[in-house]
Amino acid sequence: MSRVKIILLSLAAVLIGAIAMALYVGSRLFARYEGERVRIYVPHGSTDSSLRDSLVSRLGDFGEDVYWTWSLQRSEIDRAVGSYVVESGEKAITLSRSLRAGRQTPVRLTFNNIRTLDQLASRIASKMEWGADDFLAACDSVLPQKGFSRAAYPAAFLPDTYDFYWTTGAVDVVKSLSDVRDRFWNDDRRAAAASLGLTPVAVATVASIVEEETSKTDERPTVARLYLNRLNRGMLLQADPTVKFAIGDFSIRRIYNSHLSVDSPYNTYKYKGLPPGPIRIPERATLEAVLAAPAHNYIYMCAKDDFSGYHSFASDLDTHNRNAARYHRALTKRNIR
Repeated sequence: MSRVKIILLSLAAVLIGAIAMALYVGSRLFARYEGERVRIYVPHGSTDSSLRDSLVSRLGDFGEDVYWTWSLQRSEIDRAVGSYVVESGEKAITLSRSLRAGRQTPVRLTFNNIRTLDQLASRIASKMEWGADDFLAACDSVLPQKGFSRAAYPAAFLPDTYDFYWTTGAVDVVKSLSDVRDRFWNDDRRAAAASLGLTPVAVATVASIVEEETSKTDERPTVARLYLNRLNRGMLLQADPTVKFAIGDFSIRRIYNSHLSVDSPYNTYKYKGLPPGPIRIPERATLEAVLAAPAHNYIYMCAKDDFSGYHSFASDLDTHNRNAARYHRALTKRNIR
């Protein structure tokens, strides 16, 4: 075989090898994810091997392609810390670039129907890298500086949907959430609260009682005004939900004298005025219902005996007692204790 042929064959072999390598590299760089939408997590303290394990466990063979691509491009592992959503059809090189740049996908925090700060901490921590205790510690760090007592902490938050990065620190989350609440309390709303003789925290406290009293949003303004009437007259609020909060049991269906004897500043059958803070985290709409509560003379309320969730209202004790007697007969008839 002539020397020229040998050279040509060698060049052909090199070219074929190069093409094969290019095809191999391309097949891995541009491999596409074919599974369902999934979120992956790269926590602080991760190593190269733990990153690979996480990718493979969540993404299968595609995870191998992503890790191979990430290794080929190379980046500091700390840059990859975070949480990333992988959609069907995403390329390995695209996810690798996101990991290299730390280009996270935000996590969505939605909370409502929250009674206690511990419940809020657990709900939020379930979406973040840190735990519930970190959230509570962040509250202690941030909220007193904003003028909140510990009992008033629930008034610092508004139920809604929020976006954060998984790695956002607990202190930054508390600051951001409480800033949203601060923006809600603009000059007009603060003036409306002042006209009622209330602070924003007091409005939140009234709203929290209103939400516990009725799930009917169309009834909440009426209930709000009832409690405002009681406050203005210097009467005991006598709100059953505050007693349940003091006892720590919201499952109670029927309040007895034994419940009313609990010695707690949240027992509004024993102590005048508002309790020290909200008994749940009230919604924006309920805060507005308190601020715009329509005028009426009702000072008594009792659940209707049809168990519709609505209430009978009264401006005099005799009418209230008749309403209450009907309701208690209905409870007894249904064997609710």
